[in-house]
Amino acid sequence: LFGRKAGTLASFQRYSPALQASGVVWNERSLDSWLAGPARFIPDSRMPFEGIEQPAIRSDLIAYLKKATAANNAESGARVGVPGDPDLKKLKPESKVLSITYCPDTYRVTTGDGKTLAFWERNLRFKTDSSTIGPDKGAPALFGAGMQGDRASVIFSSPEEISAFVKRQC
Repeated sequence: LFGRKAGTLASFQRYSPALQASGVVWNERSLDSWLAGPARFIPDSRMPFEGIEQPAIRSDLIAYLKKATAANNAESGARVGVPGDPDLKKLKPESKVLSITYCPDTYRVTTGDGKTLAFWERNLRFKTDSSTIGPDKGAPALFGAGMQGDRASVIFSSPEEISAFVKRQC
């Protein structure tokens, strides 16, 4: 991160044109300005984050980022882990998805511990993670969401897996 020009990491393809054209090189000062208010620092950057007002919190975050990115993992194409971000190749049975069926308005997800969980179609989200800690092909991961256990995300290794994995079955 530090010393790299903003909007240039090849493994990330969703930078705004404004960020790519900014000419900003990330260092403590530029990160502090960005974290204080992305829209003020680089107008039209499309960053939905409003900023952090407290200088001490920004300083702590910058110190963390400096340490977390010191190994230059991002340049190698590896995903820089976020604390609590699990390695989706190493899952407990209750997080391993064995099958998904769909029958009018309900998905049923069977997991490695033998349980089948029912989710209303609007409460189950399908996502992908192609990073080095993403799931193996054919081994999607299930993560609960919502306060009442009524929502979840299934994370696949690629978009092509989603339609191949979900079977219409009543």
